[in-house]
Amino acid sequence: MAVNDDRAGATPLIEKRSIDYIPESERHGRLISQFTLWLGPNLQITAIVTGALAVVLGGDVFWSLIGLFVGQLLGGAVMALHGAQGPQLGLPQMISSRVQFGGVWRGGAAVLVCLMYIGFSASGSLLAGQAIAQLLHVEDWIGIVAFAGFIVILTIFGYRVIHGIGRIASVLGVIAFIYLFYKLLAGNDIGALLANKHFSISSFLLAISLSASWQIAFGPYVADYSRYLPSKTSPVKTFGRSVWVVIGAQIAMVFGVLAAVLAGSQFAHHEVSFIVGLGGTGIVAALLYFAVAFGKVTITTLNAYGSFMSIATIVSGFRGSRRIPGGVRLLYILVMVAMATTLALLGKDSFLKDFSAFILFLLAFFTPWSAINLVDFYCITKERYDIPALSNPEGRYGRWNRVGLSVYVFGVLIQMPFMSTHFYTGPLVDSLGGTDISWIIGLVVPA
Repeated sequence: MAVNDDRAGATPLIEKRSIDYIPESERHGRLISQFTLWLGPNLQITAIVTGALAVVLGGDVFWSLIGLFVGQLLGGAVMALHGAQGPQLGLPQMISSRVQFGGVWRGGAAVLVCLMYIGFSASGSLLAGQAIAQLLHVEDWIGIVAFAGFIVILTIFGYRVIHGIGRIASVLGVIAFIYLFYKLLAGNDIGALLANKHFSISSFLLAISLSASWQIAFGPYVADYSRYLPSKTSPVKTFGRSVWVVIGAQIAMVFGVLAAVLAGSQFAHHEVSFIVGLGGTGIVAALLYFAVAFGKVTITTLNAYGSFMSIATIVSGFRGSRRIPGGVRLLYILVMVAMATTLALLGKDSFLKDFSAFILFLLAFFTPWSAINLVDFYCITKERYDIPALSNPEGRYGRWNRVGLSVYVFGVLIQMPFMSTHFYTGPLVDSLGGTDISWIIGLVVPA
């Protein structure tokens, strides 16, 4: 898998590469960097809110916690398999998808990924903006816009700076969660909450879906942040480091479940202030607001960076070039962050309802993609890709892969009868007791 490149050399602070192949001479880092990078994005406020949805939407504490953990394991395994592709290919995730879908229609998947990035960035910007507003005593919209500006600056720097921010966010997240858990456990009878059990299959599967979708949503870009690791990095060890990151998400979601059941009706529209209020007031509250805002920096930067590479992937499918000028890179980043910020400003009054519908609807489009990509990589091509051919729309992978596209469309459509969201409810949902099992169908059948 030889790739000639005249730009190999020392890695600068501002990333020069975008969606092109990373030659061995520029590979660097250790597996521990994957743990610290992904721990922070999971130990944060949006993960708390995702866990809270399990009880806000009708589940009890005990079975919600079990369901969330099961979903973490299922979704985390899918995410980790994608992460293990990065060192072997040295490419962003969506570029490598050309093998399954072709050069042009790979762009269709990239469009869906961009929508995912925008949605998650919007939710993160809203929650971080609320924290900044409380910290600085300003309006929420000012906090949201200020946060967006900071994200643009970090995203311009790219890979190395994102990893550095991830390490800081992980440390802050661990400290904040230890303190918040201490305050929550010390002041409330958790045993009584766990003892109040009322099992419901629909609520249980909803909890599984919430956490599984959280992890699977990382699939389209987790390899983007492992592609700089040396190619000799063990895929098994890469998988193992990625799977352990589900611990961070589970901790955050457990906290969300407990916080939401204690808050009751006070939780909706006041997620950040209620959680910070559990920890105290004054200087303690200020520090927690800062931790909440900074905790959103890593994941929102990851989303902005990923959206830039997805747009570049779409363009390269037509142009056949994977080199993106700096000015164009900045334009892509500004456009995506502006869209996410606008969405955050427009949707701030109905966040919980809109966010739950968004993350569940995403599964319909990403589970078939994950299934096809992983089965092809690990079982059909046996981890052997023709890297130079990926930049040639007329090469061996072509502009269209009719087989891959047909299986993908089938994988999306077959989920529709089993889907239950605010946007659409399938005809078989009622016969299943209102349970949405579409994502399971979408993951298993295309594989």
